[in-house]
Amino acid sequence: MESVQALIDQISGIVWGPPLIFLLVGTGILLTIRNRLIQIRGFRHSTDLIRGVYDKPEDEGHISHFEALSTALSATIGTGNIAGVATAIASGGPGAVFWMWVTAAFGMAVKFTSCTLSLKYRVKGEDANLRGGPMYFIEQGMGKKWKPMAIFFAFATSISAFGIGNMVQANSVADALGNLTETLVGELGGKIVVLKVVIGLIIALLTGLVIIGGIKRIARVASRLVPFMTILYIGGSLLILTMNIDRIIPVFKLIFVHAFTPTAAAGGFAGAVVMKTIRWGVARGVFSNESGLGTAPMAHAAARTEEPVREGLVAMMGPFVDTIVVCSMTAFVILVSGLWTSGVNGAPLTSNAFEASLPGIGHIIVSVGLALFAYSTIISWYYYGEKGIEYLLGRKAVTPYKWVYIALIPIGAATTLKVVWGFADIFNGLMALPNLIALIALSGIVAADTKDYFRRQFGG
Repeated sequence: MESVQALIDQISGIVWGPPLIFLLVGTGILLTIRNRLIQIRGFRHSTDLIRGVYDKPEDEGHISHFEALSTALSATIGTGNIAGVATAIASGGPGAVFWMWVTAAFGMAVKFTSCTLSLKYRVKGEDANLRGGPMYFIEQGMGKKWKPMAIFFAFATSISAFGIGNMVQANSVADALGNLTETLVGELGGKIVVLKVVIGLIIALLTGLVIIGGIKRIARVASRLVPFMTILYIGGSLLILTMNIDRIIPVFKLIFVHAFTPTAAAGGFAGAVVMKTIRWGVARGVFSNESGLGTAPMAHAAARTEEPVREGLVAMMGPFVDTIVVCSMTAFVILVSGLWTSGVNGAPLTSNAFEASLPGIGHIIVSVGLALFAYSTIISWYYYGEKGIEYLLGRKAVTPYKWVYIALIPIGAATTLKVVWGFADIFNGLMALPNLIALIALSGIVAADTKDYFRRQFGG
C-alpha cells in the first residue's frame, strides 16, 4: 500500500509540477490582459448582476444568476478552505497564502472566460435541459477534430467527482462530526467507526434527496446553504482576528516576505524553498476555487440569461469569495495563532488555531463549518460528474452513475483516504489541461464579445 501511495504522490508531483503551475498562472495573466483587467472594471457590474438587477424571467435558462453562483460556490467552498489552506501553510510556509491570492486574482479572469464560453456554446438536449461546459465549447468552439480532447475532459470530470467531490468530502464530514462528538462526550474507541458509517449513510440519504431533483433543486439548496455557512465561518474568523488585531500587520509582513524568500525551519515546520511555497500556494488555490479546472462552467451554463458575458461576470466572483475572502480568513486565524510551526497539518491545524482563541467553541466552529462546506461540495460535484458521464455515454448512463455516486459516500466516510486524495489531485490536474488549452485558443472570441457587451451596456 505504501508503494502505491508513493507512486501516486510521485505522479501528483509531476502533474502539479512547474509546467502546469506556469500554464495556470500564465493563462490567467493572458486572459486578464485580453479582457482589459475585467476583474477590476467589471467588479461593480457583477455585483449588480448577482443582486438580480438585470434578471429577465423570460430569458432562456433554468436558474438565476445568484443560484448559478451559489451552486458553483457550494462546490468550491469545501475542505480546501479549511484543510487545504492549512496544508498549504504547513507545507509551504506563510508565503503560500500570497500565491493563493495571485491564483485567485488571475483565476477571476479564467473563470470569467470559461463561463462566458459555456453560455455561448451551451446546447439544449432532447429533454429540453440546457448543457454546457468545457466539453461543449471545445467541440463546438474549436471544431469536431478537437472532440477527443473534450472526451478526455468529460472522462476526467466523471472520475474526479468520485474522489474530490464525493469520498474525500464525505470523509471530511465524518471526521469533523466524529471529532466533535468525542470532544463533547469523550473517547468513543471502536464505536467511532460505527459513528462514521452512520454519518456516511445520513449524508448519502440527504444527498440523494437533493440530487434526484436535478440542477434546479441543487441550485435551490445551494442558494440557501452557501450564504448561511459562509457567514457562520467568516463571523467566527472575524471575531478571532478582532481579538488579535495587533497581530494583523505582522502577519501581512510574514506572508509577503516568505512569498519570495525561503521559509526557515521553526518548531515542527520543516522549512520550504520558494518554488515549494509557490507550488503549494497555487495548487491549494486551484483546489479551493477550481479556476482553470472547468467545473464551474457546467453550473453556470444553466443560468437564465441571453448574454454570455453577463454570466461570465457573475462567475468571476467565485474565486474572489472563495479564496480572497474565505481562505484568507482561515489563513489569518492560523498565522495569528502562531501554530503553523507546530507540526500539525490539515483540518486539525485549523481547528487548533480556532480553539486557541475561542476555547470550547473553536473546535465546534471548524467542525460544523467543515461538515457544511463538505456536504455542499458533494451535492454540486455530483452535477459535474453527471454532466461528464452524460457527455460520454448519454442520459441512459446518468441513473447508474447517480447510484454509484451515492453508494460511495458511506464508504468514503468510513475509510482512510490518502490514496483517494492523491487520485483527486491527479485528475484535477488532468481536467485543467484541456480546459486551459481551449481557453487560450478561444480567448479572442471572448475578448470581442466582452468589448461588444460593454459598448452596448455602457457605451464604451
